[in-house]
Amino acid sequence: MPGTILITGCNRGLGLELTRQFAADGWKVVATCRDLDRAEELKALERQYPRLQVYTLDVTDYRQMAQLAERLGGQPIDILLSNAGYYGPKGTLFGRVDRDEWRKVLEANTIAPYMLAETFCANVAASERKLIAVMSSKVGSIADNSSGGGYIYRTSKTAVNQVVKSLSIDLAERGITVVALHPGWVQTDMGGPNALISAQKSVSGLKKVLLHTSADKSGSFLNYDGSPIPW
Repeated sequence: MPGTILITGCNRGLGLELTRQFAADGWKVVATCRDLDRAEELKALERQYPRLQVYTLDVTDYRQMAQLAERLGGQPIDILLSNAGYYGPKGTLFGRVDRDEWRKVLEANTIAPYMLAETFCANVAASERKLIAVMSSKVGSIADNSSGGGYIYRTSKTAVNQVVKSLSIDLAERGITVVALHPGWVQTDMGGPNALISAQKSVSGLKKVLLHTSADKSGSFLNYDGSPIPW
């Protein structure tokens, strides 16, 4: 049975495709993005699907996040999907790290997903599925790091994986499952044209993971095909 999903970062890439696929399946989708004026494709989807609601949300603006929670009231949210993120500058090799950019990336990729969970956990707990998912990345895996570099983005994803693990423990008594997801190397603005898979293929896999993840998987780091990824 379709339920309600809240997705952040829906103006393009994975967020837009997630919105499209869940809306097409009859879900009530609460889709957010930072700049709604420039989100033409998302607004077109809103006109196409009556159960799609679009809101402005900068995930690092926690007052705005609280205001959205007030607007939604006690509405149950079956799946809370923290998708919005910021890559930051590329080529962050040793000796070339911009500390101000590092702080911005950590804010968007690590602190904001925690705040999203804190803000909407009561809505998730009131639902049937009770799932919080955070879009992480395999580059955050310490075990998988064999090339070095990438200090800014890597650390933000390693840190959010730890957030996911702690949330899975702290929210277990409310019956909430929490997982970190790796979408694959996807052909988006962030992934670039040389990436291995399309957004459609990634989201098709992610959707299956989101719909079939059970409580015994809480605290896991999962690939878009459902296979586990080492921390």
